[in-house]
Amino acid sequence: MKQIFNIDGMTCQGCRSSVENALNTFDKVTNAIVDLDKKEAIVASESKISKSEIQTIIGKKYTVSEKTTVHSGLPDAEEKSTLKQLYPLFLIFGFITTASILIHTNPWSVSEFMLTFMGLFYVVFSFFKLLDIKGFATSFAMYDPIAKKIYKYGLIYPFIELCLGVFFLMRIQTSVALVFTLIILGITTIGVTKSLINKQAIQCACLGSVLNLPMTKATFIENTIMIVMAVFMLVDMF
Repeated sequence: MKQIFNIDGMTCQGCRSSVENALNTFDKVTNAIVDLDKKEAIVASESKISKSEIQTIIGKKYTVSEKTTVHSGLPDAEEKSTLKQLYPLFLIFGFITTASILIHTNPWSVSEFMLTFMGLFYVVFSFFKLLDIKGFATSFAMYDPIAKKIYKYGLIYPFIELCLGVFFLMRIQTSVALVFTLIILGITTIGVTKSLINKQAIQCACLGSVLNLPMTKATFIENTIMIVMAVFMLVDMF
């Protein structure tokens, strides 16, 4: 069944992410999506969840009131196809790939293409994370092993990505940047894999909290591509 709750007290994307993540960790909830503009949470569950339960889950900072109850269907965003939900991610990948190819068309160089691709990837993705850094850190802590234990890691992670992007684009200490890529993305990929295996309905933080993307196999593939490129470049260098 689907229930819609009004959530008062949310003021930013960080609040939205915090409420959504809290709801999705509740065992009765199969999926929850929070809309900041409408100030509501759409909660899917196998049985009815009371307003008091929702209030307990999200804490006293927010005020809950039940809007309506629907006995069939899933949250609107869940009804969208996976392809449609991930369209922003695919679009960004397409632009980065196209730009990297055009830059190195004449003369063509696979290694130069990869370095530029990785640089643009980090710079663009860090930009979205920095738009709402606290919201990103909250979402990131849901699955990254380090961010789960050290919240501040999520706050500095976008700056790490930005620095790595500059290193790749400027061709500064590329071997060091490649090693760091293997480490940080490798750790994140472990967390992503566990979330997928456990079928957790959580938000992917790859584009921060500005775009509400579901954690799917696409996230795993995205990290894997960067890891494979890093390995290829390191082997090529040494």
